[in-house]
Amino acid sequence: MSAVASKNSQAGKPPRAEGMGSIIVDGGVAFRVWAPHATAIDVTGEFDDWSALPDPKSAGGQADRTGADGHGPSQPQGRAETKPQLPTPAHTLLSEGNDYWYGEVPGARAGQQYRFVIHAEDGRLIPRIDPYARHVTSSVGNSIITDPDAYDWRGDRFVAPTLNNLVIYEMHVGTFFDADPDSDHPGTLDNVEDKMGHLVHLGINAIELMPLAEFAGDYSWGYNPANIFAVESAYGGPEKLRDLVRIAHSHGIAVIIDVVYNHFGPSDLDLWQFDGWSENGKGGIYFYNDWRSSTPWGDTRPDYGRGEVRQFIHDNAMMWLDEYHADGLRYDMTPYMRSVDAGETNIPDGWTLSRWINSDIRAKEPSRYLIAEDLHGYAPVVSADDGGAAFHAQWDNHFVHPVRAAVIAADDQARDMDSVREAVEFSYGDAFSRVIYTESHDEVANGSARVPEEIDPEDPDGYFAQKRSTLGAALVFTAPGIPMIFQGQEFLTDGWFRDTVPLDWHRSTQYRGIVRLYADLISLRLNTEGYSKGLTGQHVATLHLNDEHNVYAFHRWYDGGPGDDVVVAVNLCNTVWGEYTIGMPYAGSWTTRLDSDATLYSADFVGAEVPVRVDAVEQPYDGQPASATLVLPPYSVIILSRD
Repeated sequence: MSAVASKNSQAGKPPRAEGMGSIIVDGGVAFRVWAPHATAIDVTGEFDDWSALPDPKSAGGQADRTGADGHGPSQPQGRAETKPQLPTPAHTLLSEGNDYWYGEVPGARAGQQYRFVIHAEDGRLIPRIDPYARHVTSSVGNSIITDPDAYDWRGDRFVAPTLNNLVIYEMHVGTFFDADPDSDHPGTLDNVEDKMGHLVHLGINAIELMPLAEFAGDYSWGYNPANIFAVESAYGGPEKLRDLVRIAHSHGIAVIIDVVYNHFGPSDLDLWQFDGWSENGKGGIYFYNDWRSSTPWGDTRPDYGRGEVRQFIHDNAMMWLDEYHADGLRYDMTPYMRSVDAGETNIPDGWTLSRWINSDIRAKEPSRYLIAEDLHGYAPVVSADDGGAAFHAQWDNHFVHPVRAAVIAADDQARDMDSVREAVEFSYGDAFSRVIYTESHDEVANGSARVPEEIDPEDPDGYFAQKRSTLGAALVFTAPGIPMIFQGQEFLTDGWFRDTVPLDWHRSTQYRGIVRLYADLISLRLNTEGYSKGLTGQHVATLHLNDEHNVYAFHRWYDGGPGDDVVVAVNLCNTVWGEYTIGMPYAGSWTTRLDSDATLYSADFVGAEVPVRVDAVEQPYDGQPASATLVLPPYSVIILSRD
């Protein structure tokens, strides 16, 4: 809830409700809005038959909604403003003397639609969606009164996994599962629940939802938020999101929400010149009105230096955690919060805003996750020390680009095994301060495709695509870091990501063996059987590196010892190495826990005879105290743990 102070101390006046937007009070609803340049403000809606609108017939109407993916430059657009007329408002808000306006409407109730009507300094009447509205009829429609406290969470007290035990499944609600793909409606939050069994079987323990804030049109990636407090109406609105979080929690799955604070809109944006004021033809009170406003997505960067805007964004971050029980936030493209051009032109206020929000969340909700999409490898992003942005983790460009390059290259000689080693072993100081992946919504669109498609565009379901895409996934689950996969990756989804093309769920049956491979990798990563604890640990060391043969082996451990130490041997060559010697950290008996070439995963695989037991002998090799001879199938990963 907002930190705007209640005006309780005025003698002889009843106390005013705290908070912003619509606030349920005894006997009705209170409203508060920030509009420093307004001369008066009315609130109107179904509770007064839209008495404050110049043309009541316009209330509740919805303009045609066109699709927008939020990834191309555009000019901001807001609601058309009305010509001054003489309505008879029933509910006029009162100035609180601090640029905020407040009033109460007896008899108003949750579920009713409403708008603010701004009286601008130049005489215009400007109908506006409530900036704090939790629910809207659409991005060009009306606000809806909600009661966040009315939801029955049925005792939800979910405890999210620790960072070193986190496996993320990135998901786009509109395309994850569409029960009727021939309709003109995207998938919904209900549809996600329909596939919860698949996620449980897969073994992931967190879903990361691409942005859910109300956007222009019914189809979008979500990175064009029109109303950042409202849950996208086409997906089902706020109650359906609460349902999904509660059900996910009941299955042991955390929920991370993707938020967009580097820009708003740019279309269907009622925040644009909200109270009629602006400078230089720019966005008005919520935005920078100078050179700092420019972003790659529109001229709509919020004014991070203005206290009310900082509070607005802070309140939004807290809302997802408090009102929806979300377990974490993933901030979109943070370089465009801390700088104008993701480069040298810094915006210090954007950095301090991130730190303020993140520090508050760390203090109040220490089990929640804070993840940045920064992609600049900038260590202070994940530092809580003075000067850091206080994120827990960031999407890591040190991993995704070299690993994708290694598995996509058609020629074995083109693979750079030293780059693969550096990708696996890179650290910001804490192994779990980076999120590692080979596929994300950005990596499989915008000129790139899903990894199987990149490997073999002519046969993205074939042998090479299967082998090398799953090898990349095996590195995701065995390297130090927080592993993440993108929806459908586990059943070899090809092509590229589009917000109008839902996943083909027939593939989950067709490639059930690949789904099983992902599930087995996730099980090892989470140490569900008690013999791979090392994959949850901080430590990694090179055991063997042969660039000529494209072989790399590394050691993972938590504390070390039986059931802890794990050895991962990677063969990025189209050759079976039948008797291949590598250094080992300890002599003794080791067990093969996973062979990614096994034919139970695919009938197309070689199925080389990989021994179940491997004896490491006390014979130094590769600078290690022991050595072992392995069978390494082509384009495969062998994972062993110490007995």
